[in-house]
Amino acid sequence: MKNVTLNVEGMSCNHCVNTVEKTLKELGAEGKVNLAAKTVEVSYNESTLTLEAIKEAIEEQGYDVVE
Repeated sequence: MKNVTLNVEGMSCNHCVNTVEKTLKELGAEGKVNLAAKTVEVSYNESTLTLEAIKEAIEEQGYDVVE
């Protein structure tokens, strides 16, 4: 499993946390949102999922992944 921390803008409430974590779970990744820090710690299998796909899935929910 690969672990990465993403900076995500636009999350402001528990609904946002649930949306992002559910989206990651549906992809086959595990995610833990830190709302105060505006980050998401993601664990995923590089052989089945790319970081780009994870970022796209989060952005499709209306949030911005920033470098």
